[in-house]
Amino acid sequence: AKEIIAAGYKEITLLGQNVNSYGKDLPEPVSFAQLLRTIDALPGDFKIRFMTSHPKDATKELIDVIAESRKVSHHLHLPVQSGSNRILKAMNRHYTREQYLDLVAYAKKRIPDLSLTSDIIVGFPGETREDFEETLSLIKEVGYTSFFFSPREGTPAAKMDDPIEAKEKSAWFSQLLKVQEEIAAKRSASMVGQVVEVLCEEEGKNGLLTGRTDGKIII
Repeated sequence: AKEIIAAGYKEITLLGQNVNSYGKDLPEPVSFAQLLRTIDALPGDFKIRFMTSHPKDATKELIDVIAESRKVSHHLHLPVQSGSNRILKAMNRHYTREQYLDLVAYAKKRIPDLSLTSDIIVGFPGETREDFEETLSLIKEVGYTSFFFSPREGTPAAKMDDPIEAKEKSAWFSQLLKVQEEIAAKRSASMVGQVVEVLCEEEGKNGLLTGRTDGKIII
């Protein structure tokens, strides 16, 4: 991080399959939250981003560090995958809907302008319409900035028996996407008139510059 800052870079992104597991195998264990705090204390004008954070290991200490930091982005990618406890158990996710929503509620309280994104799986083997409805209600309750559809090719789930037709799953996903687009549209509308700091990343042929806000929203 020190070398990147010295070279003049304005953004540091910490990447991992599960960044929350950082440091557990070090001779002197250090938590990911402590790592963020240490980098945040380094001198310089830069932003810190990270992904991906697994809900089962995401702690309130991590949320506190984001809230109290000067440079850590107010964006949290927290893949929920499903809003149904039955499906979460089948996925071996090691957390419940209630635990996830409790963490989200704490995060929103500590960081009012937090931007939340997620990964969602629609039509997991054995998923019913009722399970899907629970995912839909969770998306409405959380109010994600955006989410990514998470395919399951090459995973154990790909070999499971699945009675639901692909056509029905496609209809579910379309419904999910429509709800998310409505949430995103309201959030974008609420930002009109604001002045935000953006690191410009690209210049289009029409001369318009694009970049991402602190909450990772494209401007």
